[in-house]
Amino acid sequence: MSSPRLRKLALLTTGALVGGALTVSIQAFADKNNGILPLNELRTFAEVFGRIKQDYVEPVEDKKLINEAIKGMLSGLDPHSDYYDPEAFKEFREGTQGEFGGLGIEIGTEDGLVKVVAPIEDTPAQKAGIKSGDLIVKIDDTPVRGLSINDAVKKMRGAPGSKVTLTIARKTESKPLVFTLTRAVIKTKSVKSRLLEPGFGYVRVAQFQEHTVENFAQALTQLYKDNKAPLKGMVLDLRDDPGGVLHGAVGISAAFLPQDALVVYTEGRASDSKMRLYANPRDYQRGKGASDYAKVPPAIKNVPLVVLVNAGSASASEIVAGALQDHKRALIVGTQTFGKGSVQSVLPLANNGGIKMTTARYFTPNGRSIQAKGIVPDIVVEEGNEALASLRVREADLERHLQNPNEAAEGSKPAAKPAAKPASNGDKPKNGDSNGNGNGDAASDVQLNQALNILKVQQIMLKKTPS
Repeated sequence: MSSPRLRKLALLTTGALVGGALTVSIQAFADKNNGILPLNELRTFAEVFGRIKQDYVEPVEDKKLINEAIKGMLSGLDPHSDYYDPEAFKEFREGTQGEFGGLGIEIGTEDGLVKVVAPIEDTPAQKAGIKSGDLIVKIDDTPVRGLSINDAVKKMRGAPGSKVTLTIARKTESKPLVFTLTRAVIKTKSVKSRLLEPGFGYVRVAQFQEHTVENFAQALTQLYKDNKAPLKGMVLDLRDDPGGVLHGAVGISAAFLPQDALVVYTEGRASDSKMRLYANPRDYQRGKGASDYAKVPPAIKNVPLVVLVNAGSASASEIVAGALQDHKRALIVGTQTFGKGSVQSVLPLANNGGIKMTTARYFTPNGRSIQAKGIVPDIVVEEGNEALASLRVREADLERHLQNPNEAAEGSKPAAKPAAKPASNGDKPKNGDSNGNGNGDAASDVQLNQALNILKVQQIMLKKTPS
């Protein structure tokens, strides 16, 4: 029987052989890529891998080590890049389709804890009283600190009808709050609409999903039918809308803008990450049979428009607000938005998993980057709930957030504006209730009430304007 010393030597020799084989493969790959791979760092990775396999207190599967290394590689880049194993990737894709089993919470991370960005409307989380800014301390009996977003999502999702207990830390409470929630099939309805009163329409977009453009067109058409006359004004509510698929933002912007008006452009290192997206069906339709924005009532192009935003408005919702603001098509009302000015591409992998990786920054038509800054409203109207407003988190508060390229250096010039001529481009894919958002009740919603008043004042001014 060999001694422990000899057994350890054998392990070390095996590790050296694996490291040598890895070095040969890396070298071959580096040769194909003009020697750009950092061989010394990759050798260090192989060494650490071998040390864990050899000396860690418990045996660890190779698959787990590699998966965790990939997760760390992506999550260490910025707050929005991530790795999904096959099961998590399936759940992620279900979420963009608008249906999945779980609680209905949009989450992020802060100081190793899971933070609620916003509860999705009409879900168990929203109905139970989970709020934007809450920190999830435990999921059932599992402490959350150190869990990845994917692992936290896995623990919160499950069979409809099953229960899960969340322990929440809230800044306004001295003790943790405990919520026992019953999981449900989460069917997120991304578009809601109604008449605020005769002549004034209201459409809320809670999240940008695969079918949001079609649902939005249907909602506008229904508003005109319900009103039985042209609208005098409309409110587009994007508060607590965390974003979603890019083509949804382009399509909704296109409903209000002249054809071929620039909506957004992106700049990245890869050639296919540089896009110019216009108010044209080719830049937002998902495929044959998708509803065209031109099928909405033509009068919508000129109806007075107010867009409501707050610190929970992020990504795709900021693209819409920025485009309509730059083209002077709408008044932006509310509070400064989240400030997520980056585009994530969702890339499937051979193992049926996938990665969500930041591939570009986006810019408004006038060349503004809202990264870590957000959209500043034309008219600032604070939220009625001061305690909730104090809990709001923005992109600039997140660890490892990308800097705003317009403000990276003192005296830096804004990014160059793109050519005005449209170009054909492909499209890449890349939530909460503060004041009663989404219920269309202006009487109980400070910001919505102000938006309606603004539209009424505009009507008075239009009547006084000489023809």
